[in-house]
Amino acid sequence: MGAVSRPRARGAAEASLDYNAVHLGRPTPQHRPLMLGYELPVGTCPDMCPAAERAQRERERRLHRLEVVQGCRQDPPRADPQRAVKEYSRPAAGKPRPPPSQLRPPSVLLATVRYLAGEVAESADAARAEVASFVADRLRAVRLDLALQGAGDAEAAVVLEAALATLLAVVARLGPDAARGPADPVLLQAQVQEGFGSLRRCYARGAGPHPRQPAFQGLFLLYNLGSVEALREVLQLPAALRTCPPLRKALAVDAAFREGNAARLFRLLQTLPYLASCAVQCHVGHARREALARLARAFSTPKGQTLPLGFMVNLLALDGLREARDLCQAHGLPLDGEERVVFLRGRYVEEGLPPAGTCKVLVESKLRGRTLEEVVMAEEEDEGADRPGSPA
Repeated sequence: MGAVSRPRARGAAEASLDYNAVHLGRPTPQHRPLMLGYELPVGTCPDMCPAAERAQRERERRLHRLEVVQGCRQDPPRADPQRAVKEYSRPAAGKPRPPPSQLRPPSVLLATVRYLAGEVAESADAARAEVASFVADRLRAVRLDLALQGAGDAEAAVVLEAALATLLAVVARLGPDAARGPADPVLLQAQVQEGFGSLRRCYARGAGPHPRQPAFQGLFLLYNLGSVEALREVLQLPAALRTCPPLRKALAVDAAFREGNAARLFRLLQTLPYLASCAVQCHVGHARREALARLARAFSTPKGQTLPLGFMVNLLALDGLREARDLCQAHGLPLDGEERVVFLRGRYVEEGLPPAGTCKVLVESKLRGRTLEEVVMAEEEDEGADRPGSPA
């Protein structure tokens, strides 16, 4: 593969970015030397995966099936330079740092993220759990390449934003049965938090501008909904950031979540744009369970009191009567026909995790015909805009 012909990252602030700064959050003065008389290099690899790594993984049969030449019957399978993406390799103590020829510069890293979002994440040839596992690993390698070279903070932020947006989207697309696939939910959650950490530390160094910072600070709060520490960190941001629409909306969602105000919470969730909806999706099941528990306490009687399932569909932004029935039955509530639930005292139970739900109204519908690549690269998405959600 020749030099990647994807758009370059925006901006070129002259601040170096080393491994400790990204992973430990230590502030970095401009071009801080790693050792006396040494500055971090800038990557020169033009490919999504260095040729040496492609050859090695081909010999060792470690190519992912999404990286091999399509239709290839060769043994071992041959790497496709247009599809192979550098895999994550943990830095080992005492191991020399990779030379510039093994590091991808920010423009290539951004093109790699674009490829993962536009081609891999949308692939119909692999299960979503397999896609999420592959994308998460390759995005981790993107962050590491960025950390090991002297990229400017402005262009580093653009790469980290796109990488985090892609990861949030592929994780949100996982179905309820993802735990039985190759994707480890705990590991994916850790990767998302690592992505937020890298990006927010990049913002904290102050070199900008970062046009998407309000949106991504809002995504941080939404992903960590209900966390006292996350709320404290957001409230410590400059007032000019906190008053931006994405952060104001995220703070309103967090307040409604803490207060247990289901009506306000789900009204707000329906107005969130796609990436924000992806970030908050992991809390939807818990919020619905809490709301259902409150309804059970309020309406349950010894003889039973009925409530239209259509009311619950609208209140909890469910994807229809079937999902409402499934939610009620998962919590031990009997049904009266196909369209009413019976709140009978002593019947409400909570067992295991809340049902994940399909979240078509709250998440999937927000794409509105756009591709994930367009959303990730902010080509057609205004994260600060308030858009009405689809009717429940």
